[in-house]
Amino acid sequence: MTDQHHTNPPFEGPEKLLEIWFAPSPAHVPGADAAPDGKHGLRKVSRQVWDEVLAIVKCQVLSVTYGEEIDAYLLSESSLFVSPHRLILKTCGTTVNLLGLPRILEVAREHADLPSVYRLFYSRKAFMFPERQHGPHRDWRDEVNFLDDIFSNGAGYTVGKVNGDHWLLYITSPGDDSPNASLANSMTEAADSTVVRDSENPDETFTVPDYTIEILMTHLAAEAREPFFTPDTPDLSPSENALSLSSSIGISELFPAHLTTLDAYSFTPCGYSSNALIKWGSQAGEGAESDEGGEGYYTIHVTPEEGWSYASFECNVPLPTTPTNKAGSIPDLKTLIRRVVNIFRPGRLTLTLFISSEDNSTAEEEDGLSAIEAAQRAFKAALTNPAAVQNGVNGADGVALKPGVYKRTDKINYEFGGYDLAFATFELRS
Repeated sequence: MTDQHHTNPPFEGPEKLLEIWFAPSPAHVPGADAAPDGKHGLRKVSRQVWDEVLAIVKCQVLSVTYGEEIDAYLLSESSLFVSPHRLILKTCGTTVNLLGLPRILEVAREHADLPSVYRLFYSRKAFMFPERQHGPHRDWRDEVNFLDDIFSNGAGYTVGKVNGDHWLLYITSPGDDSPNASLANSMTEAADSTVVRDSENPDETFTVPDYTIEILMTHLAAEAREPFFTPDTPDLSPSENALSLSSSIGISELFPAHLTTLDAYSFTPCGYSSNALIKWGSQAGEGAESDEGGEGYYTIHVTPEEGWSYASFECNVPLPTTPTNKAGSIPDLKTLIRRVVNIFRPGRLTLTLFISSEDNSTAEEEDGLSAIEAAQRAFKAALTNPAAVQNGVNGADGVALKPGVYKRTDKINYEFGGYDLAFATFELRS
């Protein structure tokens, strides 16, 4: 989302999202036992090397936040998140995300002792202006072919209406026919979840589901777009301006401030990006309900121009599906959706929840509600009912829908190898 892109409209807001797992968890990465500070695996790679990778992709680093478990790079076109075992590269505009993949695989092998890919995910919303893309990104079939040339165990999917809002996904899975099977075969028991070691009792482990929620919004209301046009404030840096904006419109309050480390940037003449690192569960300190926990992220990117307005929200913190009365707690899924939608007031939006399927299987065996069906109910409850949530829950006055009431236009649940997807689209009722 570099400044010059906004002088040559239209700008492509929807991002290309590449997520590469080189191991099921940080504990499976070489050198984990000798790196108590978490600086092993991909986190050992220098900033200079990542700069070289991003130059291939056609973007650059604006700032970096170093967390306890994740390094969050704010980019000129979206974000890069680096964990010991996993890399997430999200880029917008006309970046060539996939062309950086071969170099990323080399970096993992040469700098992090990670010679094989455990799993790979590539996804994106349908582009607004596909004719402006470069390389394999002009057409979904070309992207799939590019990935198939590297991986023999991948599959591409189109989720949603081909002639309407849809979401595209390419996913690989561990298997004997994969060139990366040597690593996968030794880790099959960890295929559906991340293994986390207790820092005080390292011999004890528990599993944490892999969880990603995306809210992809278009046709933003004029009053929601206006704050993202950067005023001429020479006394404030782009980061200072963005942090002030984040506070004034409610982004800073999406998660409790004491659990959040926020980095943000305002572009000239318009546009906004932010990364946040979030402590959750046991890592959030006093009052945690279980031993599970860690550091997650959310990221927001905004293209506010009329005609192609777009905002995205992505988060990998596992959210409860029901509210909690504890002050300063992580919001439930319904509350978070409403908070995000109230900031951007989209005319249309797509929601996806992508989660490792262990939770779904357990729920179905116990005749319970699967995680993705619970998410679908939360999606609908958040957007089709204008009433505020119960007073005193995650805010003294509850969270009412400011834009109005939405109608659901599509709902799909999908089962992949080891993962399940909840997909839904909504549009504002006239």
